[in-house]
Amino acid sequence: MKQRIFDKNYRMGAGLEPISGLHAFVRAAEAGSFSAAARLAGTTPSAVSKSVERLEQRLGVKLFLRSTRSLALTVDGTAYYERVAPLLRSLDEAGDVLSSAERAGGLLRVSLPGVLGPTLVEHLTGGFVRRHPDIKLEISITDRHVDLVREGFDAALRVGAVEAVDWMVRRIATLPLVLVAAPDWLDRTGYPSTRDDLLQASHVRYRLGSRAYPIRFADGFELAIDGALDTDSGLVMRTAARAGIGIAQLLRLAVADDLAAGHLVELLPHDPLASIPVQALHAFGRLAPLRVQLFTDYLAEVLAPHSI
Repeated sequence: MKQRIFDKNYRMGAGLEPISGLHAFVRAAEAGSFSAAARLAGTTPSAVSKSVERLEQRLGVKLFLRSTRSLALTVDGTAYYERVAPLLRSLDEAGDVLSSAERAGGLLRVSLPGVLGPTLVEHLTGGFVRRHPDIKLEISITDRHVDLVREGFDAALRVGAVEAVDWMVRRIATLPLVLVAAPDWLDRTGYPSTRDDLLQASHVRYRLGSRAYPIRFADGFELAIDGALDTDSGLVMRTAARAGIGIAQLLRLAVADDLAAGHLVELLPHDPLASIPVQALHAFGRLAPLRVQLFTDYLAEVLAPHSI
């Protein structure tokens, strides 16, 4: 019975579940639960479960191992998913391939990093949405590294190195970092003029997991500093620097307005820091939907004047 799923001589009409059942199966496999799959599909867990059960009855195999707390693919389910998921993705993308850029549409769920979020949202709402009115944009701003597949995101923007993933990664810019601090805090504590002076100052550090990032200079030198405040949010770093907590290492683009307004001051301007990559990720393989391609192209266009 197992072999008939992939038997080339098996009649197509008897082996294919209606498309809704296949979508329910793939969503449940990727989301890890019927409840999460239902949220992505805008339906109920019961409806997803029944669609999967009908598919199992039709195929004559169990696709999932179910318990009250977990949902896991069987061996047959894994093999079937590996065949079906790419086919469904290609079907979903077919409509985009036939559309022109002007007619691109559909829901686009994206994750943006906190420190760049406000700047990019201004461009997206003022430019991208007007350019592509049929694309419904849903934006989440977080420095947390979201799981594109399980959390249902079409694309995510990451600042810095990207860990090894099976997703497609496209570098869209390389942005400079700067050291900044509030002018009143500098008046009280003094203006550092050398790298050694930085060791005596208070710092707002970026921390991801157990790792606090050092100050990285363009010549490759790294300076490990103590943190008066640690955070995994670039937006919190900017706020803390403006509040006079200490020195922060931030993207120049993220603090450009603060520097122009005098809310923050750049330190050691003649000793540049290392630049940092900005990358767009998606999980659609080599053929991303048109809405995703347009989104990443637009961000590359917005960031190009600030890239080095």
